Amino acid sequence: MNTLVAVAIAPFGIGDELADEVSEVVRVIRASGLPHKTTSMFTEIEGEWDDVMQVVKDATFVLAERGIRTEVVLKADIRPGYTNTMESKVAKVEERLA
Repeated sequence: MNTLVAVAIAPFGIGDELADEVSEVVRVIRASGLPHKTTSMFTEIEGEWDDVMQVVKDATFVLAERGIRTEVVLKADIRPGYTNTMESKVAKVEERLA
C-alpha cells in the first residue's frame, strides 16, 4: 500500500551542529532508491509500507548502532489507490494558488 512519510531522524544530546550525523541518515535514505525529498527539517519518502519502514529503520540504526541516542519524528499518509503523492499533493495546492 502506497505510503508517504515525513521523517526527521537526528542524534540527541551530542551538541549543536548535527550536519555530519544527519548526512549519514540522508545517505541511507538516498541509497534506498525510493522517491525522497529532503528539506531543512524533514525528509519525505514514498513507496510501499514495508519498503518505507525498512528505510526508516535502516536510517535510524545507522546512528543508533554507533551508540548515539537517536530521536525519530514520523508522520505517515497511507492513501490506497494513489501513487506519486509526494509531488501531486503539492501540485494541487500550487494550482489553487496560481
